[in-house]
Amino acid sequence: MLVSVGRSELNSELRVLQSDISLSIVGRTGSGKSSLTLSLLRGILTSGHVFYDGLDTGTLNLDALRGNITIIPQQPELLSGSLRLNLDPFEQHDDAYLNDALRASGLFKLQEESEEGRITLDTSISSGGGNLSLGQRQIIALARAITRRSKILILDEATAAVDYETDTVIQESIRRELRDVTLITVAHRLRTIMDADKIMVLDAGRLVEFDAPEELLKKKDGLLRSLVDESADKDQLIAMAEGRGRSH
Repeated sequence: MLVSVGRSELNSELRVLQSDISLSIVGRTGSGKSSLTLSLLRGILTSGHVFYDGLDTGTLNLDALRGNITIIPQQPELLSGSLRLNLDPFEQHDDAYLNDALRASGLFKLQEESEEGRITLDTSISSGGGNLSLGQRQIIALARAITRRSKILILDEATAAVDYETDTVIQESIRRELRDVTLITVAHRLRTIMDADKIMVLDAGRLVEFDAPEELLKKKDGLLRSLVDESADKDQLIAMAEGRGRSH
């Protein structure tokens, strides 16, 4: 889990704790969501501290730090070569393991066994994944994350541009296959984040709310509540949060 202590600005002290938890980060455009995720990867300069398993990330080897964190952006980059190469560039796993990752990611669910042009480990991927749809690139990025088994998975607007069916498959796969991973989701699509364990609400670079979604929705003048009230899916979002609360 990611929590902020001390001051409520993004340059406060941050700690990454506890596996098997999902945290969602939400806020209007420019609130600082992407900056926060980049600070975890030491992709930007920060004046505060970020702790991972009790260690200040500023003191860790950068390759070791990033090797334990996988980020899936809205436009994932793929290598030119086979799908096998993209999933396992250092050839650490056999085909059975890689096919299990593809199955777990939901790829096979989205394509029929007899479908012409069906994607397999031998499928050739062009530079950047230009010969694949955005949804297919997102699924492959998820399969790569499952293969790596990183301790932290960051979804940075990862499903914002894919259709509802693909988004649903991705979300179901994540919740089923990555139970022992700390999941951090940055999203504008509120339906993607309303079943998270905790929601972090940012506004102009400040942490303004942090709690379980069902608790945040009780704040009639809260920022998350206002975002939900403005949504066309308001009733569904409230039902998702209340259902999550009852299950806990």
